[in-house]
Amino acid sequence: MFREMRRKRQILSKELCETILKNGKTGVLALLGDHDYPYAVPLNYCYKNGKIYFHCAKSGHKIDAIKKCEKASFCVIAQDDIVPEKFTTYFRSVIAFGKVRIISDESEKLDAINSLTIKYCPDENAEARLKEIEYEYPALCMLEFTIEHLSGKQAIELCK
Repeated sequence: MFREMRRKRQILSKELCETILKNGKTGVLALLGDHDYPYAVPLNYCYKNGKIYFHCAKSGHKIDAIKKCEKASFCVIAQDDIVPEKFTTYFRSVIAFGKVRIISDESEKLDAINSLTIKYCPDENAEARLKEIEYEYPALCMLEFTIEHLSGKQAIELCK
């Protein structure tokens, strides 16, 4: 169902793809937006147990798009070094294809926001994190991206 990558030598292993997802700070979620135009939005996220989690408001373009079509892709760029003297870029990136759902179960939602908060605020104490979550929780929506296909690619120069 998903295309094979043309440049086989540049393919990243599944383990390296997952490492990039674990360590990345921002990715771009692509959805089918209004009037079937692509809608791609940069988001903070966390990767846990083979799934990707995002937070957002309970309404808006993103939520409308997910309700219309759950299929999505998510891209994370781990390396993007421009090498002007060689007219190229040394890149390393990952793209996931899958389905996004709005988390409705409260315990799942709480677990997801806790994981996301710990990723971006690891030095904060648990009490401070819980206080912030409690404050934001009424307006909070959590999304779960289930990966159906994951691939990664790097510049040919990084393969050597």
